[in-house]
Amino acid sequence: MKSRYSRLPVTNARSFQLRALTIFMLMLLTAGVAMLLKPAQKTAEQQTQINLETMIPKQIDHWREDDSLVYLLVSSQAQSLINILYSQTLSRAYINDEGQRIMLSIAYGSDQSDMMQVHKPEVCYSAQGFQILKSAAGIFNTGFGTVPVKRLLAVQGTRVESVIYWITIGDTMTINRRQWKLAQLKYGLTGKVPDGMVFRVSSLGDEAVAYPAQEDFIKALLKTLSAENRKRLIGSAFL
Repeated sequence: MKSRYSRLPVTNARSFQLRALTIFMLMLLTAGVAMLLKPAQKTAEQQTQINLETMIPKQIDHWREDDSLVYLLVSSQAQSLINILYSQTLSRAYINDEGQRIMLSIAYGSDQSDMMQVHKPEVCYSAQGFQILKSAAGIFNTGFGTVPVKRLLAVQGTRVESVIYWITIGDTMTINRRQWKLAQLKYGLTGKVPDGMVFRVSSLGDEAVAYPAQEDFIKALLKTLSAENRKRLIGSAFL
């Protein structure tokens, strides 16, 4: 008795073999492209190494470092995560001639792959027991270009804290996950792993007073920095 498969036309058998071969070749091609496009080189290794402590002056125009302001203590769990995600962190308080105070926080990570991405301040504040009452994306004219920022109003008991922040992935500024992924993809297509930074300023009290003071501080800081360091803070591309 002949097998039913032996009765298949030769053309059909060849067509089947061709389709199988095509699928196999496509699988090989996909695997090869994935390997080629897998980020392998950190951009942080191709540029001047960053040092937040020396990069950010302690005297910024009419703002000077203020040692009297006490930061909230970070939980041991949160500190452990910070140590994993970031290569460097900087926390300082500044005061101006009018007595207005600003808290500055910068976190830098040399590896912004999927497993090592920076955390948005909303996550950090919530983890410390704050309630985010307001969260709004906006545009801020730094004096060196218009950049996207996020403004938050965080409350914990009687403590009211107004926040302005942005995130850079490589040379790109982002304020949401979609923009972060686009920036990561842009670097991934060139086989590179970008670095990243969270820049945040905050102050206590009325947001109507806090935000103008924060914007004044940011402008003064960027004006003080060299062009290279300024680019590290605000990047050169916006999504």
